[in-house]
Parts: sequence; C-alpha cells; structure tokens
Amino acid sequence: MNRTTAPARTRPRIFADLTPLRTSPDYRRLWTGSMISWVGQAMTALAISLQVYDITGSSFSVGLVGLFSLVPLVAFGLYGGAIADTLDRRKLGLYASLGAAALSIALAAAALLDYHRVWFLYAVVALQSVCGALSGPARSAMIPRLLPAGQLPAANALNSVTMTTGTMAGPMLGGLIVGWWGYQAAYLVDAVTFCAALYAQWRLPPMKPDRAEGVRGRASVLDGLRFLGTRPNIRMTFFSDLAAMVLAQPKALFPAIAVLWFGGDAKTVGLMVAAPALGAMLGGVLSGWQGRIRRHGLAILLAVASWGLAIAAFGLTRNLWIGLFFLALAGWADTISMVFRSTMMQAAAPDEMRGRLQGVFIVVVAGGPRLGDFVAGSVADLTSPTVAITGGGLACVLVLGLLALRWRGFARYDARSPQA
Repeated sequence: MNRTTAPARTRPRIFADLTPLRTSPDYRRLWTGSMISWVGQAMTALAISLQVYDITGSSFSVGLVGLFSLVPLVAFGLYGGAIADTLDRRKLGLYASLGAAALSIALAAAALLDYHRVWFLYAVVALQSVCGALSGPARSAMIPRLLPAGQLPAANALNSVTMTTGTMAGPMLGGLIVGWWGYQAAYLVDAVTFCAALYAQWRLPPMKPDRAEGVRGRASVLDGLRFLGTRPNIRMTFFSDLAAMVLAQPKALFPAIAVLWFGGDAKTVGLMVAAPALGAMLGGVLSGWQGRIRRHGLAILLAVASWGLAIAAFGLTRNLWIGLFFLALAGWADTISMVFRSTMMQAAAPDEMRGRLQGVFIVVVAGGPRLGDFVAGSVADLTSPTVAITGGGLACVLVLGLLALRWRGFARYDARSPQA
C-alpha cells in the first residue's frame, strides 16, 4: 500500500530573519560596522550636549545643538542622495565615514587641549550632519545590490535593530564614559568605532549606479523630485509617514504631561522617551513574519493607522504603565511601517534613483518629527495636551484614510511585481 508523505509544515518564524547576515558577507560586514558606529555616534551626541551645558549652563544652548544638526541634514540630504546616484557609492560612503571619524578625533583633541568653545562644538555638529547626509543615502542604496529582493524586508528589519540599539545603548555608554574618563574618552571611542564601518565599506566591490547606456549621470535633485512626482506608490510612503510624524507626535509634550497626568518628574519623561524605542527594538527583533508579507502598501497603511490609534489611546490614559504600553506599541508599529516603506523604495525604484529617494527619506524622517513637535505644542497651548495627543492620533488615521482613498492602488501593491 502506497502512502503519500505529507509535506512538513514550515514553522512560522518569530524572531528576526538572519538570512541576509548568513548569505552575504558584504552585507554582514556593513551591518556590523553600522551597528558599532551607530553606538559611537550616539555616545558623541550625548557627550556634546553634556559639554555644551557644562560650558554654558543653558538649556537653550543645548537645544541649539539639535538645530545645528537638523539644518545641514535637511539641506544636504537631498543633494547627498543626488550625489549617491552619480558617484561610486562605496567611495562616497567611505569618504563620508572618514570625515566623520576625523571630526570625532578633532573633538577629542580639543577636549584634551582644554579648548572649550561652544561655536567649535556647533561647527562640528553641523559638519557631522553633512557627513551623515552624504553617507546615509549611499549606504541605503547599496543594500539592494548586495541582497536579492526577497531578503530586503529582513535586511531593513535588521537595520532597524541597528538604529534602535545605537539610540538606546549609545547614550548609556556615553554617560558612563564621560563620567569616568571625560569627554575626550567618549570622542576617542567614537573615532575608533568608525574603523568597523570603514573596514566594511573598504571591502565592498565598486558600487557605481546602474543607468542606461549613453545616459550621463548628473547630481540633479530636481530629477529625483520629478521622478517621485510620477510614482504614486513611493510618494505614498512619504505621505503616510508625514501623517504620522506631523499629526501624531507627542514627544514635545512629555515634560508637561509627566507632571500634569502622572505626577512624575524627569525620570518619568525618560521612561516615556524610552518606551517607543523599546517597542521599536522589539519590532525589529520579532520581525521574522514580515518576510512572508507581499501586500506592502496595505501593511504600511495598517502600521501607520496602528501608530495613530496607539497615540490616541495614550492621550486618554492617566495610568503611567498603561501609557508606556501604548507608547511601546506605537514604536513597534513605526518599525513595521519603516521596514515596508524602505523595502518598497528600494525594490520599486530604479538603481539610478535610489540615492535621491533616500535623500528625500532623510529629509522626511529628520524634519517630520520636528514639525510634529511644533504642531503638538501649538495645539496643546491653544486647547489641552489631551486634545493635542488624542486628536492628533485620530487626525493621523483620518488623513491616512483619505490618502488611501485618493491612491487606491497603494493598498494593492504586491512585492512580487513592484511598481513605483
């Protein structure tokens, strides 16, 4: 009697898919180098803020650090992406990382020589942002050249783990190192961590952008914006993110609501800031299921809507731990959205446009939350924090629904036949 053996069921994957790290040595080195350098950069960011406050004793002066970081990042983000579509991306990333390492060495040297000038720290912060605006698009545009399209969701989930690890671990290590050995030690450690990123990019093959024969490459920002204007699916990835970051961004209200709602202090604010980062970390670690999703547009809509609803629920709670849960849930949803938005941008865009689109991505990611802080603060002053947060979360969902109705094809986007 013949028996047909039933096919073995594949166990659903829960944890992050490590296939890109196993199959591509180049990606593995790039990912590892980015992880180490992200921690170092976060250490330096904290050390600079501490040093500025140590020199001036002014919170306003510390706030200017963010301004000197944001303006060059936005200004050079678009142009950095255009350059990445023109030059060898490996060389561009390598030179930008060398520049960032040199800036960390300059910070360490100044601290060792007791040269404490706020203008010098602001200048270094601005130049660091320029290096980041050049290296970020180049590094992102290289990933689709290192991995098959089916592994891009897993790679972007792993990249999210890199960023959240740096965001969480860097400041903690930076605070300890500054406390024990001073600012110069933190800056020197940051310079050393760049060696990992430099080595990873040095080992890569040449990464010149692919373009049609006879087409002359030029670093044109306008070409990228024109391309984006004709690609509704990619354009929707930016619109959906802006809906979340501008309308439902409560971070600026954390100091006020820590006191008004929870009767807390600075430690309470720290918990609220950490909760979305923890959720984002869990979203990256528990991302194994994302590789099976094909409807990336629908996944983005659901993730952004979940962000908005979680923020709206946070605005209604007056229990700190329940509030932290909703903030962590929002961070988790944001990571899911980021993974699929990045994957769609990498898979649906031609290689000669990936750098420019990543430049737009940097501008949106950098500028959106800052604009969201302004909106939340203004609405809270005119009405109340509850209206600003809960109303903002519901407004995010409403605007997202209107966008989905306007561009209905976005929800039908299929990763098996990507269309920009």
